Amino acid sequence: MKTIWIIAKRDLKSYFDSLIAYILLILFLGFSGFFTWLYENDIFLINQASLGVFFNIAYWTLFFFIPALTMRLLAEEKRSGTIELLLTRPVSDRQLVIGKYLAALMLIGIALAFTLPYYFSLSNLGDVDEGAVFGGYLGLIMISSAYISIGLFTSSVTNNQIVAFLGALVIGMFFQILFGALANNTQGSVQGVFDYLNLYVHYESIIRGVIDTRDIIFFLSLTVFALFLSEVSLAQRNLED
Repeated sequence: MKTIWIIAKRDLKSYFDSLIAYILLILFLGFSGFFTWLYENDIFLINQASLGVFFNIAYWTLFFFIPALTMRLLAEEKRSGTIELLLTRPVSDRQLVIGKYLAALMLIGIALAFTLPYYFSLSNLGDVDEGAVFGGYLGLIMISSAYISIGLFTSSVTNNQIVAFLGALVIGMFFQILFGALANNTQGSVQGVFDYLNLYVHYESIIRGVIDTRDIIFFLSLTVFALFLSEVSLAQRNLED
């Protein structure tokens, strides 16, 4: 665990050293703040003490931001050759993958923490559904975890950051849009499968404040599976070397 934490802290620090963290925070807060408080569907126009607008905006914002955040995690290490240096030390593939995953997740956590003033401001305007707010933030953490692991996988199979970025977007598109579209055009058990794979179905349930273990299991399973594929990809590369 100590090794994982060292890797996570090193990568988190590298985000801030390269200005990536600052750019992410500014853009994320700018987009979410504008559409939550100022745009035509903002909180004041719907006249409800609800962060539903923010959670829906963040759902899409993170979909694009996370691939940009994860595209360099392993691709850059492979391109620069530093991954060989890392793996010659007493660091396993799993420790490297989990450490980098935690670094990205902590940065997303910091970005979400900066949106907590939205909640405090809203609570001064009216009664806020605490369960929905908790569920909303939990849902954002869950989808972030899944997309970080997917981005880490695509970053593990290439040394080109653009390819890693586009790969994460394409895979994410299936869970974000295509599975839902397929579910709407099929019936029976096939529809049930596509509906279960539709990420928004699980996210929408959580942001309503309904914490169903099946939704949590879905996100955790997707995360663990993608992290496992990342580890396998690194192991395969080590065998080829």
